[in-house]
Amino acid sequence: MDVALALAAAALGAAALTGCTGEDGHGSGHGDGSGGAPPVAEGTLEELAERAECEPSVQTDADELRQANCTTAYGTYVLATFATDRGQREWINSAKDYGGSYLVGRKWVAVAEPDVITKLRGRLGGEVEAGEQHSGHH
Repeated sequence: MDVALALAAAALGAAALTGCTGEDGHGSGHGDGSGGAPPVAEGTLEELAERAECEPSVQTDADELRQANCTTAYGTYVLATFATDRGQREWINSAKDYGGSYLVGRKWVAVAEPDVITKLRGRLGGEVEAGEQHSGHH
């Protein structure tokens, strides 16, 4: 279960980065004034980061999970890619326990504050999901 521990640690780190705001996190569906999100991006961690205008700082580089921190003009976020759809869904389900806002594409997810997610969605497409709303957890 080393993968489960790595996923839980990644979720905790992502939640800490986003500050566990407990905000609603549901995006409006509007990107950078483009009137909606583009088609959902696909690709490697580096390809997704380039599309989001980020130079990724890779934190995890495993077969099943690659994760990087990104800082752009519109904010800081965590970007992760997964080898399988199941691995992605397990990671998201674990991470949501820690709060935060999630932008979800096929085999990738970005975690950030809601306003950053909205802007990032304008570049990567995807669906917005919100984590649990609570405070003082762990």
